[in-house]
Parts: sequence; structure tokens; C-alpha cells
Amino acid sequence: MIEAMWQAPQVILAHGTEDDPVFFFGNRAALAAFEIDLDVFLAMPSRLSAEAPLRSERQDLLDRVTRYGFIDDYAGVRISAKGRRFRIEQAVVWNVSDEAGQRIGQAATFTP
Repeated sequence: MIEAMWQAPQVILAHGTEDDPVFFFGNRAALAAFEIDLDVFLAMPSRLSAEAPLRSERQDLLDRVTRYGFIDDYAGVRISAKGRRFRIEQAVVWNVSDEAGQRIGQAATFTP
């Protein structure tokens, strides 16, 4: 399954539950969209995927996901590591849980 996620044409990414969540997964499409190497991506706080003025909008989205478990209607602007802005539409964002049902992060998918 991991190989299928890595090769998927749509962006798939996930971050943890730290105070400043860091990405712990990004597939090949995510790395291309964000114009970043895997090692750098996996050390990057996910808030940096949005420009500073848009971070409160991004946080509102994540808070909605925390409350409801998922959303399937997110649209917004993101920024690549090289400063290129791109719009995402109809993103699906959901809570990620471990085997015991504890939330360990949030994941998203969208078509670049």
C-alpha cells in the first residue's frame, strides 16, 4: 500500500500532532507540488506550506477536521519551497489514528 501511495498521481501528505506539526509523509506528487526534497519535507512544519497571511485560514481548516473527522471541500493557496504559489481545490483532509484510535495526525489529498 505504501508503494501505491508513493506512486499515486494525486498529492498525499500527512503531519503529526506536535504543537507545531511536522510532515511525516509526502508522496512523489506532494514533493513535486511543493518543489522540495523528501528529507527537507519530512523536517518541515506543515504551517510553512501556506504563506503567513493565509495560515489562520489553514488553521481553521485543520480545526474543522479535528472536530468532524474529515472534510472534502477545502480550497486554498499553498506555496512551494521555491516560492511558487498554487491553488488546491476539493482537497480531502482527515484525521489519522493509530490502532488504539488515538489521533496521531492529519492527512490530505488533492489533485495538483
